[in-house]
Amino acid sequence: MVKDKSITGSEIIVHVLAEHGVDTIFGYSGGAILPTYDAVFQYNEINKTNAMPLIVPANEQGAGFMASGYARATGKPGIVMVTSGPGATNTVTPVRDAMADSIPMIVICGQVGRSSIGTDAFQEAPITSVMGSVAKHVFLVTDEEKLEATMRAAFEIATSGRPGPVVVDVPKDIQTAKIRPDANKKLNISSYRERLKTIEKNTLNEDDCKRFFDLLENSKRPLFYAGGGTIAGGACEELRQFSSEFKIPIVTTLMGIGACNTQSDLSMRMLGMHGTAFANYAVEDCDFVIAFGSRFDDRVAALPEKFAPRAKAVAHFDIDPSEINKVKKVNWSHVGLLKEALSKLTTYANKNQIKPNFSIWNEEVQLLKEKHGMKYNMDSELIQPEMVLDEINKMTKGNAIVSTGVGQHQMWSAQYFDFSKPRQWLTSGSMGTMGFGLPASIGAQFAEPNALVINVDGDGSIRMNLGELETITSYELPIKVLLLNNSGDGMVKQWQKLFYNGRFSGSDKTLLKKDFVMAAKADGFEYAERLTEKDKLLETIKNFIEFEKAAFLEVIIDPDAMVYPMVGPGMSYDQMVTGEFIQGRNEDPEIDEVDPSAMF
Repeated sequence: MVKDKSITGSEIIVHVLAEHGVDTIFGYSGGAILPTYDAVFQYNEINKTNAMPLIVPANEQGAGFMASGYARATGKPGIVMVTSGPGATNTVTPVRDAMADSIPMIVICGQVGRSSIGTDAFQEAPITSVMGSVAKHVFLVTDEEKLEATMRAAFEIATSGRPGPVVVDVPKDIQTAKIRPDANKKLNISSYRERLKTIEKNTLNEDDCKRFFDLLENSKRPLFYAGGGTIAGGACEELRQFSSEFKIPIVTTLMGIGACNTQSDLSMRMLGMHGTAFANYAVEDCDFVIAFGSRFDDRVAALPEKFAPRAKAVAHFDIDPSEINKVKKVNWSHVGLLKEALSKLTTYANKNQIKPNFSIWNEEVQLLKEKHGMKYNMDSELIQPEMVLDEINKMTKGNAIVSTGVGQHQMWSAQYFDFSKPRQWLTSGSMGTMGFGLPASIGAQFAEPNALVINVDGDGSIRMNLGELETITSYELPIKVLLLNNSGDGMVKQWQKLFYNGRFSGSDKTLLKKDFVMAAKADGFEYAERLTEKDKLLETIKNFIEFEKAAFLEVIIDPDAMVYPMVGPGMSYDQMVTGEFIQGRNEDPEIDEVDPSAMF
C-alpha cells in the first residue's frame, strides 16, 4: 500500500489479507459486503499470479466449513467473507465449531451503515451480540482509522495462543470511506499480548525437567495422551521423537488423530467412547498419564475419577492455563509452548543420560493390540461399513486427507483409516456438527490441490449441506465423496436401540425418497454410482478412488451395523462394550440402565 495515498476501507481489507499471505477466500456476496467483493475482484485483476480467488458456496454455512477445512489442513487461518444479516448469522455454527476445536478462522461480515445500526435496517443483525459468546473475539469497526489495525489484530488473535475464530463486522460506509493506510498502526490489545508473552516465556527450567523425569523414572507403564493441541501447537514431530526415544506408546483423542503415525508400533490409535479397545485397556493399565494439548473431555473421561485408575501420577502440558486441573487433577503441569517444552525435555534427558526401560510395557501393549484389535462381521451378506473403509485404507495407505460428517461413519472412519501425518484428518470434534464433511473437503482440496481428498459421509449428515456437491464440480475439484447409507441417523438410532427400547423417534429415514446418485449426477458428477452387492465392493472402490475427477459413491450398508467398542455415557473404561466381534477382557456389561439424559 502507498502510505501517502488515501484508499477505500475495502481496499485496506484486501491489502491486509494479501499481506498475510491469504490465497483463498470463501464467501457469499450481498449488499453490505459488495464494496469489498469489488475490491477483491479488482485486486485479482491486477495480481493474476498472486490472486485470492473467491470461492462461492451454496450457503454461508458451507463457506464457514470450507474455511475450517482449509485451516485444519494447513494450520493457516481460513478466511470467510459474507454479507450482513442472514449472511453473517449463517456462519454462527461454523464459528462455534471452530472455537470448540481451536481452529483459526477470520470471518469478515458486511454490516449496515453506522447511522443505521440499531434501527432494524434491511439485513441488519446484531453480530457483536450474536457472535460474542461463540467466537474467540469479535470486532465491530466504528472508526475507519482503526480498520487497518483491526484487521491485523484479527490475524494476530486468531493464530496466536490457543487458535480460534475472530469475527470482524465492517459497516458498509467504512468499506467505502477513504482512509490513509499506515502499517505502523496497532490496535490496543496489550492485555491479550501480555498474557501471551507470559505463557510463551514460561519455559521449563532444570527443576521442572527433573521433577518430570522423576515421575517418568518411577513409572513402569507410561502412556502419552495427545489431543488436538499437539497438532495446533506444531509439536507432532517433537512428540513422535520423544515417544520413539523413550518407547512410550501414544493414544490420541478424535482431534489428535495424526499427531502420531497410526501405523507406528507405538500408536494405540484413538481412546474414549468409541476408541479402540486396546487403547482404552492401555489407559486402564498405565501408571503414568502424560497429556499433551488435551482436555480430559467427557468423550474421553466421562468419569474423571475413574479415568486411568492405576495411574500414580498425571502430567499435563497445555497452552491454556484454564485446562489445568479443570477436569482431572494433575501432579505435574506446564503451561507454555508444547514444541519448545518437548525439545527441552529431550535435551535434558540426553544431557543427563536418562534412559528408562519400558520394554515389558511395550510387549504388553503389543499384546493388547493383537488380542483386542478391531474386528467386524466379515461373514454377513450385507455390506459392512468397516469393510468399505478398511479396503479404501489399504489403497490410500495413510496418505489421503479424510473429512467426515458426524455420526457412525465418523467413528468408523476414525477407527479404520490410517494417517501418516497431522492435518490429514478433518472432523467436527467438540461440536459434532452434521454437514461439516462435504464443505470441509472443499476447503482442504483448495489448500492441498495435489492431495487425494475423501469425504466420508452419512445419509443424514450429507443432507445438511448437500448443495455443496455442485460447488465441487463447479470448481473442478477431484474430491471423492463416499456416502455410507443406512437409511437414517445411525448414531442416534444406535443410542435409541440401546437406551430407548428401539423407538426410532425422528431418526428412521427409510421412507425418504432422496436419490443421492441422481442428485450427484444433476450436480455434474461424471462418476456417480451406487454399490449394493458385496461381491462388487473391491472393483467398485478401485474405480471410485482412481477416477481422475470428482467421484460420488453411495454404498448401501447394513442398517443395523453398530459402532463398537463403546463406553456408555457416564461409564468408565472397565464397563466398555466391545460387541460380538472384538474380544473384550470381560463379558460385555449391561448398559441399558444408563440415564438416557446423558446422551450426547
